[in-house]
Amino acid sequence: MSKLKNKPNKSERGQSLVELAVTLPVLILLLLGTVDFGMAIFSYSILRDAAQEGAFYGSFNPTNKAEIENRARNISPRKEGDIFSSPVNLRDESLITVTVKTTGAPCQGITHGIANTMNVSVSYKYPILMPFVGQLMGDNTILLTGKATNIILQPACP
Repeated sequence: MSKLKNKPNKSERGQSLVELAVTLPVLILLLLGTVDFGMAIFSYSILRDAAQEGAFYGSFNPTNKAEIENRARNISPRKEGDIFSSPVNLRDESLITVTVKTTGAPCQGITHGIANTMNVSVSYKYPILMPFVGQLMGDNTILLTGKATNIILQPACP
């Protein structure tokens, strides 16, 4: 009856440590990339909601562009000092751009066969957290833009 050896050969000693050293950085980069991608999707979702709120308000008040932008910037349920898990601060005008545009007349109806609409877009330069990706792309940010369009419901065209 032969005995099985439980001890590794001298040439296999440290093999597990080398495998860990090789695979751990790859696994960490994959994890960081997944987190970064998830935060970018969450940021886009917030931008889309802000644009939707602005377009909704604009469908009833299409000429009040300052209030449309205000509504888009203030969808976050927080005060200045509160902690909120949003990666995007919509109130920061240096990071967030809100564009309001009316297609057709600023009233309910049709202009040249196309319904009069309110278009709102909210843009943000999302900072990439993954190392080396910014160097490969040439920029450490990705431009995210949430857009929404609503048909103008009020006032009625004369």
